[in-house]
Amino acid sequence: MDEHVRLSMDEAWTLSVDVLEQNGFSQDQAAAIARSVVAAQRDECHSHGLYRLLDCVRTVRHCGVEPRAVPEVHDQAPGVISVDARGGCSLLAFEKGRQALVEKTRDHGVAVLAVNDAFHFSALWTEVESLADQGLVALAMTPSHAYVAPAGGTSALLGTNPIAFAWPRPDGLPFVFDFATSMVARGEVELHRRAGESIPEGWALDERGQPTTEPEAALAGALLPFGGHKGTALSIMIELLAGPLIGDRLGHQTHPADGSDEGTPRHGEFILAMDPHVFLGGDVDLRLQQAEALFEGITAQGARLPSQRRHAARARSRSEGMSIPSGLYAELVQLRDSGDQA
Repeated sequence: MDEHVRLSMDEAWTLSVDVLEQNGFSQDQAAAIARSVVAAQRDECHSHGLYRLLDCVRTVRHCGVEPRAVPEVHDQAPGVISVDARGGCSLLAFEKGRQALVEKTRDHGVAVLAVNDAFHFSALWTEVESLADQGLVALAMTPSHAYVAPAGGTSALLGTNPIAFAWPRPDGLPFVFDFATSMVARGEVELHRRAGESIPEGWALDERGQPTTEPEAALAGALLPFGGHKGTALSIMIELLAGPLIGDRLGHQTHPADGSDEGTPRHGEFILAMDPHVFLGGDVDLRLQQAEALFEGITAQGARLPSQRRHAARARSRSEGMSIPSGLYAELVQLRDSGDQA
């Protein structure tokens, strides 16, 4: 029996929306989530693709997210837009504030979008790429729950704390990177657990603070930061910018929803946008070509730009469809068919 199921883009979209709506998400919330997970699956970012629908349904059933929340957009300052997600998913909150962010950035050269009180589970690259598609340079970051031990530590205190950056290119898709400041995203460990595979050495510690290659032990213990103290410092920076600076929680002040009153899976997101046209005026084309020379110098050595693999996967998925494990597909179909439209 084939261990994978191949879906077209339309089939993946319909399945995602149906799973979410049948489990209580509003049309707007479901569509925003589906746009993100289908884009991630299309680009073969499996840890943030359709697999994440399981977490969305689990979280709403444990009352950790407001599935029908309507975000509130506030014009906070000349260069600041804030969006109160009102306990809903961060994705719809970002979409509601994006156009105001673009307009402020074009007016002032630099602007920030702060998302507050949001359930966040998704890849950040989809958001910064959408800003680069409009000619802006963008940087986004968010804390997660306390899953990562600081360098030299033995227990979880920091989040996986991803950071993403996008740079517009004159021809073709933007230059984009998105990575956790931990050795690996927690979702990757969960995927190894689901597949019955061990994880590489150096990814995680167990509950006793000892190195482990067992996914179950890693999920109960702590991930490690990449680059030791350097990754730790970046992670702390992200905690501060996407937490106290915008009036939101630090990672260790949040907890996954588990059906108890302890679950507080909501925090903030910080998005900085910059307009090269405002910075450079008539020199913008020259300076964008200067960046192209750097990119060409990298690829000329046989090295790969961070976004190249995703872009190749994107083209492949559009022509051939996308592949997901048959077990995951069966779980999603069951969630779709057993949803109670809560």
